[in-house]
Amino acid sequence: MRKANAIISALLLVLFLIHGIAGGFQLLGWLPGGLRVLTVLARAMVVLLVLHAAIGIKLTADAVRKGKKSGAFYARENRVYWTRRISGLALMVLIAVHVVVFLGSRGEVYRLTAFGMPQLVGQILMVLCLLVHILINIRPLLISFGIGGFRIYIKDVLFVLSVVLLFGAAAFAVYYLRWNVLWRVGG
Repeated sequence: MRKANAIISALLLVLFLIHGIAGGFQLLGWLPGGLRVLTVLARAMVVLLVLHAAIGIKLTADAVRKGKKSGAFYARENRVYWTRRISGLALMVLIAVHVVVFLGSRGEVYRLTAFGMPQLVGQILMVLCLLVHILINIRPLLISFGIGGFRIYIKDVLFVLSVVLLFGAAAFAVYYLRWNVLWRVGG
């Protein structure tokens, strides 16, 4: 089950990169919304997220069960483990908010019902939570694939993720400005 979760995690990482870049381009108005291929990829990502969450819940339940049985949870010693679980749970909530904010269609272009400060804060929190979750899980993911000398890969992966996450956060901010400020100036 852990190997399947590692494969799902790697696929999610690739789909996230595609989704983050394409979504940023859509928010900036450089790519039209409602593209069929991006919709299919987003739905595939949701399916993989559900599988990843289900496996994470099962592994967490197993750990809690073992901790209860032994009477030793070692909460301080397992800070990283619980940070993974808590950041994953927070991420699931924030992804649900993300889906709700960007859900709905009129014709072929996806539109928002509103994109004010609460939506912007929610999206920025999602980006930050995603950063924490990926940072804390990238090393075990590389190890699970048997990648030796992963420090070199981690630097490359972190650079790419940083660029994509900064681009995504900037795209949300620009979209917020377009939605709330610039349309008033032009009209």
